[in-house]
Amino acid sequence: MAQMHVMAGAGDKLDMPVIKTISIADLMTALKRGAEDFWAKPSHYFLLMLIYPIVGIVLTVWMNGFQTWPLLYPLIGGFALIGPVAALPLYEISRRREMGEEPSWRDAMGVVRSPAMGSILAVGAMLFFLFTLWLASAQALYETLFGSSPPQTFQGLFAQVFSEPGGLTLAIIGTAVGACFALVVLCTSVIAFPLLLDRDVGAYVAVETSIRTVLNNLVPMLVWGVIVGAAVFLGALTLFVGLAMVLPILGHATWHLYRKTVAPASLLRGMPEA
Repeated sequence: MAQMHVMAGAGDKLDMPVIKTISIADLMTALKRGAEDFWAKPSHYFLLMLIYPIVGIVLTVWMNGFQTWPLLYPLIGGFALIGPVAALPLYEISRRREMGEEPSWRDAMGVVRSPAMGSILAVGAMLFFLFTLWLASAQALYETLFGSSPPQTFQGLFAQVFSEPGGLTLAIIGTAVGACFALVVLCTSVIAFPLLLDRDVGAYVAVETSIRTVLNNLVPMLVWGVIVGAAVFLGALTLFVGLAMVLPILGHATWHLYRKTVAPASLLRGMPEA
């Protein structure tokens, strides 16, 4: 029964949310509201502002020590793949501010007590699997083109990519493969986590609704994916320091994007029985 609850939600039947049509202007509105949530109480993000620079430094030292520089680009892209999971507390802050509250960081961390936590973990496990598969694919592609002896420095990787014959192939195919992974993550999770936090509909309905959202709003959602990818990449270029601002704003904006794309539960309950 617990497993059924995780997959199908708490109700007696599947709660299939109604999807609304949005425009690119709605994306800009979501970003604006996300920035407003971020600046409302920046003290909430003191911890984030410490974590992301430290993560950047640790990754740099790790890659330098273990000679794993070829995974630098995939790791940067990985922030976009697993970012929806890390943004859960930010969704909660936006949700509470929407209700007129002044949430604290402790309130934000209260998401761990969500009735849908089992479903959230199930979708999160799917994203972690995709992230691991992406790293393995990137490593396999690099070794196919350059062998199993990676460069020992970032300068060596840079020279390898831009001067050796296989460098252009690595850049083009690697980017294409990464885009495929990003598209799968976009389709399956763009509004899955906010939906689960808002309604305990189960992992299946959350993922299915996310896919329908993308299919029904293909152009705006593809633009959203490009915005997220570009913002994460630019934030990572600053030794990950920029992610301390980029990821929280994107996290809050995702909540507002969810509100614009999924009709309220009351609308569904008001529909006549089939």
